[in-house]
Amino acid sequence: MTSSSRPRAVVIGGGPAGLMAAERIAAAGFECAVYDAMPSVGRKFLLAGVGGLNITHSEPWPAFVARYGERAGVLRPWLDAFDNRMLCDWVHGLGVDTFVGSSGKVFPSQMKAAPLLRAWLARLRGAGVTFHPRARWQGWADDGTLLFDAPDGRQTVVADAVVLALGGGSWKKLGSDGAWVGLLEQAGVAVAPLAPANCGFERRWSDFLLERFAGEAVKSVGLAVADADGKLAFRRAGFVISRYGVEGGGVYALSARLRDAIARDGHATLWVDLLPDFLPERVAAEVARPRGARSLASHLQSRLGLKGARMALVHECLDKAAIADPARLAAALKALPVTLDAPRPLDEAISSAGGVRFEELDGQLMLRKRPGVFCAGEMLDWEAPTGGYLLTACFATGRAAGDGAARYLEGQA
Repeated sequence: MTSSSRPRAVVIGGGPAGLMAAERIAAAGFECAVYDAMPSVGRKFLLAGVGGLNITHSEPWPAFVARYGERAGVLRPWLDAFDNRMLCDWVHGLGVDTFVGSSGKVFPSQMKAAPLLRAWLARLRGAGVTFHPRARWQGWADDGTLLFDAPDGRQTVVADAVVLALGGGSWKKLGSDGAWVGLLEQAGVAVAPLAPANCGFERRWSDFLLERFAGEAVKSVGLAVADADGKLAFRRAGFVISRYGVEGGGVYALSARLRDAIARDGHATLWVDLLPDFLPERVAAEVARPRGARSLASHLQSRLGLKGARMALVHECLDKAAIADPARLAAALKALPVTLDAPRPLDEAISSAGGVRFEELDGQLMLRKRPGVFCAGEMLDWEAPTGGYLLTACFATGRAAGDGAARYLEGQA
């Protein structure tokens, strides 16, 4: 394969970031081809929409941006240029209506990803974008030519601009396998190690708890991870007792801090307020109240409604001396320490942290060491909770990289 007479762009990776980059390049009037290792594009995007595609979130913009934690500042310009409202307008432009759920999450009216992806691909093809599936990127030849392994053998592709949108390291069966890390490192590009994000964590439960409560959701509790000063800020959430430990939305939202604590200390503590509707003083008074001949379990169920999995967690996480001491027990019911030993493997995670360090990129997401090569999406060094934040940043950085590539091509014309 050779380049055409017109400036040519290649996008490697057919997820939301890559497809958005291709759309922007084609809209600027340049020929664009999308290469993807999978048999078809958008595999992980489609999986994300199986239970209802959460496109973005409707919360106020300052709070929205803050969800990106330490990377909020560096991501802010690209998010401002394509915010949650602009993203919804873009979806509407594909003929797909949206609605805001009770949690503030934004969904397409049909809830599924497939109708949106079909409409998007039709628009891209109409704009002249071509697609090359089953083509796995293998880096660059000595002369800068792109190398791909395809079903019919090794292929070389010449491009004047390249957008890399290869995803993170989770769900390798859908194409996000992190194999690009070594290729970029060989090219001298610094990459922060990929790590699981929005993931479950491991803890060895007793046989009793596993037999009775594995798979049970513990709803509407308070969850917290201590900050550097040891302070706890509980947030109302829930989690699931899994056979390997804990998982679920509340745990995912705290996964970055739990993961970092394990990396630092060898373990992490998830603090659980089992009785968020009761003030500490009320809990202490009820626990200390004389119970006569009643068992402790019957007393706590009668006075505080504590039973089932919540009571099992108390016995799981406290020793007999703590349970027998009313003051210690009352304190633990408002802040039960659940020790976690390790995050689950990267390939099981919803998303990944780490990636191409922003110091390697200019303001248009172009690699400083490889002019004309841009990076976008989850392969960049950022992370975010679920709830539409992941997709929003993938769209926004894909748009920025596509615009950057188009400007680069204009300069080369």
